Amino acid sequence: MLTLKCPYCGVDAEETELHAEGEAHLKRFGPGSSDDDFESYLFMRENPKGVHFERWRHQSGCGKFFHAARCTMTLQVFGTYPAQTLEPPQDIKDKISATYPGWSWREFQ
Repeated sequence: MLTLKCPYCGVDAEETELHAEGEAHLKRFGPGSSDDDFESYLFMRENPKGVHFERWRHQSGCGKFFHAARCTMTLQVFGTYPAQTLEPPQDIKDKISATYPGWSWREFQ
């Protein structure tokens, strides 16, 4: 079972206490954006094999949203961090790079 640590309340929560909200770090388009940009935001999602950044909600706990970095092949969790963060903290990026040499955050931007 997948276990993630909520960065707000510090609880190690099992996936049954959480709600997956999809891909993290998506660029939202505001009023006046093109139909193609809005369609892309709504429907186009990555489904990678390997490192992935996801948005979760601690549904049965504090109720706050947070991001998690994990590998979709092994379920290895590299860490969690607040949803308001624009990119993963350096320690999480270092953990990923140690496991996957050559990995770069630039791939996800």
